Amino acid sequence: MAMLLILPGRNPTNIADLLEARLPGADVRIWPETGTREDIDFVVTWNHPEGELGTFPNLKGVMSFGAGVDHILADRSLPAAVPVSRVVDPVLAEDLREYLVGVVIAHRRRFHEYRESQRRMSWEPHRYTRASRVGILGLGRIGSTVARGFAALGFQVSGWSTGDKSLPGVSCHTGPEGLIAITAGADYLICLLPLTPATEGILNYSLFASMKRGSCLINAGRGAHLAEADLLDALDKGMLGAACLDVFREEPLPPDHPFWKRPEIIVTPHVSALTATETVTAQIAENYERIAEGLPMLHPVDRIRGY
Repeated sequence: MAMLLILPGRNPTNIADLLEARLPGADVRIWPETGTREDIDFVVTWNHPEGELGTFPNLKGVMSFGAGVDHILADRSLPAAVPVSRVVDPVLAEDLREYLVGVVIAHRRRFHEYRESQRRMSWEPHRYTRASRVGILGLGRIGSTVARGFAALGFQVSGWSTGDKSLPGVSCHTGPEGLIAITAGADYLICLLPLTPATEGILNYSLFASMKRGSCLINAGRGAHLAEADLLDALDKGMLGAACLDVFREEPLPPDHPFWKRPEIIVTPHVSALTATETVTAQIAENYERIAEGLPMLHPVDRIRGY
């Protein structure tokens, strides 16, 4: 039995060392040095090359290195019978809540304008906005934590999800009518949805047209949720006042991408929440042992629903 780490763009040596310490004697390999592919029965991946998962004939389980699994489910070579799991990190949800609260309060208090005033050495006091309505798309484990965090700070919070939810202090909606209700009332619209065929491109011109004029879009879900050209068009027409984007269709964001030069857009390099190494290695090790014992993995993914 062998485990393979497929983490392009990262240095997984530290992860492999931690796993070998937790699993003495385990055969932990680092892609692209796979060794004999028939030996591989457990893969841990983040953004692997499409088609790679289908090259391991004895694969018994695939685990995402993060909370998202769209990069795994998009690989059509993965046999339907192979189970998929993901990392569930309670600290990650709190980190994301902190990031989003920080973005909203910084925008509300107009820090971006003060930064520009500082650059010009200009003393320009501004009244801060009283905008207080936050709409959250996605009320799963992470979205629910974020919603409760904003509600505790006195914001008026609404949430939208594909299924019925009930959260104290949060007005919960579902369905197409619920989506319009959320977008029409929000000063800040936050996307935390999983990426599925139904949610890809959900942040588009039609949705922007239903939003409150001058409102702010924050995308910390997945880059493919956003129709990028539609956002630029909506900003040009004043339909939206600002956007903060932490995820992109292509990462790193190319140097010639128009988002870099738009003053209404804040770009952060996919840092809204970073999975803790200790948490992820503990869950990888436990899933490896469970696969070896013929048990279901922790935090399984419904491949039909996409999360």
